[in-house]
Amino acid sequence: MSSVVDSTSDTGSKTSCNVLGINLHGAIYTYIPKPNDADPTVDTDVVASENIVSLIQKADQDNTIKAILIEVDSPGGQPVAGEEIANALKSATKPSVAVIRQSGTSAAYWAISSAGKIFASLNSDVGSIGVTASYVQDTDPSKKFVQLSVGKYKDTGNPAKVMTADEKALILRDIKKIQQNFINDVAANRNLSVDKVTGIADGSSMLGDKAKSLGLIDEIGDETAAQNYLSQKIGETAQLCW
Repeated sequence: MSSVVDSTSDTGSKTSCNVLGINLHGAIYTYIPKPNDADPTVDTDVVASENIVSLIQKADQDNTIKAILIEVDSPGGQPVAGEEIANALKSATKPSVAVIRQSGTSAAYWAISSAGKIFASLNSDVGSIGVTASYVQDTDPSKKFVQLSVGKYKDTGNPAKVMTADEKALILRDIKKIQQNFINDVAANRNLSVDKVTGIADGSSMLGDKAKSLGLIDEIGDETAAQNYLSQKIGETAQLCW
């Protein structure tokens, strides 16, 4: 099959590499949403799990690629998106590393928790094993919310209405389950006990050295350190391209 990483240099000559670099930057969605006037970052500072998964799968099938490196700088995003990337990395047959730059938290940490090795800076934000569905309630007392829906919970989460106790319990039921799924995956992916991960799953992030001591990452280091590790792993100089 053709290589997924063949490229042409500025001089016009063809170059190749043996390690595919993948950027996991910005908020993680399952797909790239259309631009939203209310959130101008939606069409720029986001990444789609469907694209990341496709790159991982193509690299795993490409005979010229010996390993995969994911560069992470993301505060998280949708839980399904994080889970999809983690599953793709877990299924890959080639060595994989993740390098956390400033931030690898929440769904972004979930996404790379199954990488073969995780590097981060002493100053990186890591972890934040928690789930949120919080929102700003925007009920204007001068306006009346007219409910025209079938099903008791159909309008749950609408910021224009006051949330009932039953609705809050329903949402908390689901996000608690998502957090438990998050905990279970991190425990399995990082070879940690569920009890240990549960003990640190309070939604807070931590710096790199603390994350290393708790087993959330493997090494303090940057992209160069990750490339050196991969060179040893694949038995040849790691040549990275994106």
